[in-house]
Amino acid sequence: TAWCSLASPVIVEIAAREGFKAVTIDGQHGLWTPEDVRNGIAAIRQGGGAPIARIALEDFGGASRALDWGAEGIVAPMINTVADAKRFVGACKFPPVGERSWGPHRAMMLAGVADMKTYLLDANDNVVTIAMIETQQAMDNLDAIAALPGIDVLFVGPSDLSITLSKGAEFDPHSKTVEAANDKVIATAKKHGKIAGLYCANAERAVEVSKRGFRFCAVGNDLGFVRAAYANAAKTTQAR
Repeated sequence: TAWCSLASPVIVEIAAREGFKAVTIDGQHGLWTPEDVRNGIAAIRQGGGAPIARIALEDFGGASRALDWGAEGIVAPMINTVADAKRFVGACKFPPVGERSWGPHRAMMLAGVADMKTYLLDANDNVVTIAMIETQQAMDNLDAIAALPGIDVLFVGPSDLSITLSKGAEFDPHSKTVEAANDKVIATAKKHGKIAGLYCANAERAVEVSKRGFRFCAVGNDLGFVRAAYANAAKTTQAR
């Protein structure tokens, strides 16, 4: 998946058109307003990609709205306990798996689904719940979180995980401690028939970890790509 912090429907559409199968709107740390998220979801679909939205901390109401607007996946930060995971599933999955409220009129329009019963019967399989594993507490509860019906992906946030595993002593998303945790996440996901995911700083890292068993990999972010391109251009012109 592409990972987008800038609130630009054009950028997310470009990411989809250029070949990313999924594009994630970062509604936690990014610059997106609810209106931007709604427009961004439609733009990603227009570009041929699967729209995914990362919600703000514990914004499970926002998860439900993003799904009603046509998101196909939700990334939820700081899923640390089974109780957190149950609230997440409850907002995203219809009964009997969860408690999602009915109202996917925009989602049905974007998906080209006219029959409400058809959407209802397929929705739980088509909506992907992506639980972020970012703390020692989440690692302690990993097996129980993965075992919960309705949780589809265990997605490591390596930066926060490095901070919490070191008790705030370091910021190193590639430390040996984090890499050991990554291996545990891969094994646990495999054990429960779930998908392992990881936020990656760049495409090379994504290719590397996919060979280890991570199947949902975020690749950098749009803000970083734009800054790098402008920095390179500026250095080139200044070197004349």
